[in-house]
Order: sequence, then structure tokens, then C-alpha cells
Amino acid sequence: MEKLFFNVEEEYELERIDKYLNMFIDSFSRSYLQKLIDNGQILVNGIGVKPSYKLKAEDSIEVNLPDNIVPDIEPEDIPLDILYEDKDIIVVNKPKNMVVHPSAGHYSGTLVNALMYHCGTDLSGINGVLRPGIVHRIDKDTTGSVIICKNDITHQNIADQLKEHSIVRKYHAIVHGNINDDEGTIDTFIGRNPHDRLKMAVVAPNNGKHAVTHYKVLERFNGYTYIECRLETGRTHQIRVHMSHLNHPILGDNVYSNRPCKFKLEGQCLHAKTLGFIHPKTNEYIETDAPLPQYFEGLLKILREK
Repeated sequence: MEKLFFNVEEEYELERIDKYLNMFIDSFSRSYLQKLIDNGQILVNGIGVKPSYKLKAEDSIEVNLPDNIVPDIEPEDIPLDILYEDKDIIVVNKPKNMVVHPSAGHYSGTLVNALMYHCGTDLSGINGVLRPGIVHRIDKDTTGSVIICKNDITHQNIADQLKEHSIVRKYHAIVHGNINDDEGTIDTFIGRNPHDRLKMAVVAPNNGKHAVTHYKVLERFNGYTYIECRLETGRTHQIRVHMSHLNHPILGDNVYSNRPCKFKLEGQCLHAKTLGFIHPKTNEYIETDAPLPQYFEGLLKILREK
């Protein structure tokens, strides 16, 4: 019997447990997960629940899966762009079109496969066999900095810094339209889109979690703006939702924008550029900078020449 463990983040509070698990273990149907719950093979804080159980922030979920349905995740010799590494932590610059950890249809070619080859067994196990070392994620089509933990003590410390919103996270993006103000703050609540549960949206305070994004204009073009966004909080799809809410959706975002993209892009033009944190062992402030990817630099060049 293989075990998977999940720690529920604030943005998933009040989500049904069967829906939540179906998002993160999407290789199995929701009905199959419901059977596991009914059979007592899925526990919340060590106690059996019903499929309709509404999650609470920081709930600890234990999933017991039969050995024959847990996919084997193999190390793969995939090059990594390493921004920082020591015996406790590694920060990598994730390329576009790479999934962070295995899920349905993506059991190879992920960042985890590459990390397993590079780090061997030196990866934290808190998030289970499908997500060794993974303490946070960025979207498949978002490039840039991801921090990975090599042991459980470091993992817990970095998770606490993320929870306290003390980690510096700066993203660069190109958005539709010209933003008039040189800088500003978007302060809203973000929760599940009531019309599409696979998307997030700006919602009423009682339906979401507090979300704050600070932005500043780096450069203006004809019909587009190059910006930096600093996350004060870290909600799912926060920058993408906030910029769409501001009526300046991110260029190439086919989920949160209904504006046509005139450029050949694979997903949103969003890059996790700067990542700063307190090292769990040395208490030293570490800051990494992920260079803009080639597609991003090329797009800036085109816009500057227009």
C-alpha cells in the first residue's frame, strides 16, 4: 500500500475533499477516489471522512493507494538550469512547457524526473512520492524560479516562510493594453470561479482569500505594457487573475484573457524572475535571479521595434 500526503493550502478551504483530490491525483476518476474515501483509505487528520467533507486550511490528508495503481516515477537525465544549490536547497530556472511534478499524462519529462536524476534520494518526502522536494509550484507555461527542498526540515521551514508571505517573489510579464499608472497595488479576494471551478476569480470576501499584488511599469509599447509584479500573497493564478481583473490580461493567457494574441506563444508571457528567502540552516538571505527566457527577450525586441 503506497501513501500520498497533502497539506491543504488556504485557497482550497471549503473545497470538497473528493474534488480537491481529483485535481491533484487526476490519474484516477473522482468516483474511484470516492470509493477510497468510503472504504476508509483516505484520512483527514487521521480520521475517516465522507466524500462531501469540506476541507479546512492546514488539514493533513493521507491517501492509501494499492501498489499496482501508483505509477513509477523514474529519474531522467534532463538538463537543469540551476540558479543556486547547496546540501539543503536547490533553486532552478524552469523552462516553458515543463510540468513541475507528475500527474495524469505527465509521468515523464517533469521537473521532478529531472530532480530525481540530479539529486538522487536527497529530496524531501513531505509531499509524497509524486512530489518529492516540491514545496511550491508554477504553471506549466510559466517560466522561472522554483525552490526545491532536499530534506524534510528544510521543506517545513520554506513552507512556513511561504505561509507567512515572507519570501520575495517578483515576476515579469507583458500585458495587453497600456497601464496609465507607473505603479499600483491590486488588493482583492481570490477564490474559485463560481461558473468554472477549474478557474480562479476575484470574488466577495466571504468566498475567497485575501490576495495582494504590487505592480510597476518597466516599459510601455504600442498596445502592450512590460511590468514587474511582486507577490505579497501567493494565491493560485494570482497574477493572471489580478491582471485580468485590471483589464490588462497577460499576453498569451488563454484561460484568463479573451483577447487575441498576435504572437506565436505557448501560454502566458509570465516569468518568475526573482526569488528571495532566508536559508533555513544558515539564516542568510539568499536571492536568485532567473534570466528572461529567449522567447520573452525576442518578444520585447519585436515590441521595441514596432
